[in-house]
This record gives sequence, C-alpha cells and structure tokens, in this order.
Amino acid sequence: MTTLTDADAVDGLRDALGLLKDREQVAERLLESSARHSFDPDEELDWEAPFEEGKWFWPPELVSLYDTPMWRRMSEEQRILLSRHEAAALASLGIWFELILMQLLVRHIYDKAATSAHVRYALTEIEDECRHSKMFARVITRSGTPWYPVARVHQNLGRLFKTISTTPGSFTATLLGEEVLDWMQRLTFPDERVQPLIRGATRIHVVEEARHVRYAREELRRQMVTAPRWSQEFTRLTSGEFARVFSVAFVNPEVYTQVGLDRREAVAQVKASGHRRDVMQQGSRRLTDFLDDIGVLRGAGRRLWKSSGLLA
Repeated sequence: MTTLTDADAVDGLRDALGLLKDREQVAERLLESSARHSFDPDEELDWEAPFEEGKWFWPPELVSLYDTPMWRRMSEEQRILLSRHEAAALASLGIWFELILMQLLVRHIYDKAATSAHVRYALTEIEDECRHSKMFARVITRSGTPWYPVARVHQNLGRLFKTISTTPGSFTATLLGEEVLDWMQRLTFPDERVQPLIRGATRIHVVEEARHVRYAREELRRQMVTAPRWSQEFTRLTSGEFARVFSVAFVNPEVYTQVGLDRREAVAQVKASGHRRDVMQQGSRRLTDFLDDIGVLRGAGRRLWKSSGLLA
C-alpha cells in the first residue's frame, strides 16, 4: 500500500467524517485558544480552604461501588470516604497516563519542523500536562490520601507501549485516557454536592483537555488515512489492548482496603455491577463512536475493546 504524504492529506482527501483539516490551521486555532483559556492551578484554586462537611470528592453515581449490595450496607460517611480515595486513585492514574502522553508527544514532534504551528501546539500541550500532573499531585496531598500507583505489570506495559507505539496508536491511546475521564469530570465540576477544590480542578482540566482532544482527533484522522496498512492494523490491536489495561487500572483496588472494606468482595461486586458497566460504556461512547467511524474498531482490536467492557 502506498503511503500518502501530509500534503496529500489536505488536498481533497477525506474519511467517513468528511474532508481532512489542514494540520497548521488546526494548530493555529488551538494556540489562539490556549492563549485565551489557560490556567495556573496554583493561583486559580484555593488550596487552603477546609473541606466542607458532608460533601463528596466524586459524584456518588460515579463511585465504583454505587448501587451494589456492599454500597447499600455502607454508611454515608464511609461512602464519602470511598469517594475521597477513588478521586485520589483517579488523580494518580491521570498522572501516570499524562507522563506517558508527554513522552508520546515528544516522540511525535521529534523529527518535525520546530517552527510549525503543529509542533508549537504539541509543546503547549506538554506545558498543560505538566501543570495538570502537578495539580493532581497537589490534590492527592491536600486530600490526605495515599498516592495510588498503577500495578507493576501495568507500569511495565506502559513502558513497553510508549516504546513501540506508532503515531496513530499513540493518539488513539491519548484519546482513551482523555475522553473517559473528561466525561466524568464534565459531570463533576458543576455538581454542588462535590468539594469546591475537586470541582475547581476538574473545571480546569475539562477546559484545557478539550483542546488536547481536538488535536488528537484531527491527527488520528490524518494518520488513519495516510499511515501504511500495517500501522493501521497495529493501531487496532494496540488500542484494544490499551483499552483492556485502562479498564482494569481505572480504580485501584487498594482504595477498598483503605476504607475498611473487604477488597476481594468489593472487586467482585464492581465487576458484577450493571450500573458500573453502564457508566464506563457511557463514558466511552463518544470515543468509541468516533473510533468506529474512522476505522479503528475492526477485527481482533474490536474484540479486545469489547472484552475491556468499554464497548457494548
């Protein structure tokens, strides 16, 4: 199969979503948006304000055990404590993921013209991700919870993935990590039941991640048209495997131990929970619809996505 050039990709080529957009024009618009709507969490958030009694750290409907038999036996205080630890575990997962993403972005622009808007925006996104990682780390510290690293096997799989990933595979993984959490955070920041610090942090993340999603989506569309066939097939397989890892790593089981629950029973109830399955599939639907449209969810890769529980 002949590989198409970047110039070809903006000269009338299209995918199922329409004409491909000019890479430089997309980046220029994102740079303009970054100049208008970027935040310094150290200055924007009130880190000294005490937490409010009776408020959640994550919307209860998004807590993993919600509407399970174990949840119904828990006191309100214990439920809120679990939300506190799950918010910290998700922040820890976010830091792990953003460290991978920053390395993938650096690899992506390594051999591209440093004067291009496309590269300047990638560097701007790396700046955003550095601030987000520091913000998440500070939220964990302020919450008085442990840092929840992903399991060693997932650490090593992440190290392998960022070493062997192709460009389209990198952007597919980027969207997986960004869009599911983004869906949850869009429910969190306007929710007055949630602690103001958590709402403020999620608001910042949602505003800035919207640009990151646009950049990744446009580049992935381009890659799935211009990349050689082997790279497209490799993307389908690696994205399916990353979806499986992501779904397993999404909530660290140690949170259940920390709040005095039986870890094994809690994990089993989460796996059996129809509500939790619906939450994860709703959070993934916008992404999986997009990936389906551009040809990522095919063959063995689609079966891996289904086994992850993120695709119905």
